[in-house]
Amino acid sequence: MEMMLATFSALFSVVNPFGAMPVFLTLTQDDTPSNQKQQAFRACIYMALILAVFFLAGQYVLNFFGIRLHDIRIAGGLMIMKAGFELLSSKAHRGKKVSKGVMKESLQKEDISFAPLAMPMLSGPGAIAVSISLYSDALQLADLGLVIAAIVALAVVAYLILISSHQLLQFMGKAGLSALSRIMGFIVLSIGVNFIVTGIQGLFFV
Repeated sequence: MEMMLATFSALFSVVNPFGAMPVFLTLTQDDTPSNQKQQAFRACIYMALILAVFFLAGQYVLNFFGIRLHDIRIAGGLMIMKAGFELLSSKAHRGKKVSKGVMKESLQKEDISFAPLAMPMLSGPGAIAVSISLYSDALQLADLGLVIAAIVALAVVAYLILISSHQLLQFMGKAGLSALSRIMGFIVLSIGVNFIVTGIQGLFFV
């Protein structure tokens, strides 16, 4: 249970579905409530599949390219720290950033559940790096099941947050969302530092 909670909290901080709310509302502003729920549901399913696949198969991909786990932890830690600094910035209340070209293309698409919602909004490089680093040869079958269960739980929570975006934004307002983003940014920044320290220890002290 401790492993499941630790996995959920680490991934939730990096996925940060609260940061995806403004983009989700913008891209689905002309959709019916039922279609909004459908888009959110598909996006969270895709997110769970992406994170689960990288968790289970990420090590084999790294081995194929000759990349060590410690390398991906350091690189992932740098990306996560960058995301944490962005969340701590004064513009954090605007949510996660998407380029103007991607936004324009997405507004013309009927289905935006996979791109850009699932990837890169929810399961971006930082979340994928965390998923890969969660795997270890010491994990038993029950441990693997707990990590997958944590990913599924994360998808459920992210879905509930996305379909409640209107109510949450009205309740929290820009000030509340900015404060929440800063808190998430501090947690994400701490996770990035932990990744880098763990990677360096593995490279030079193990």
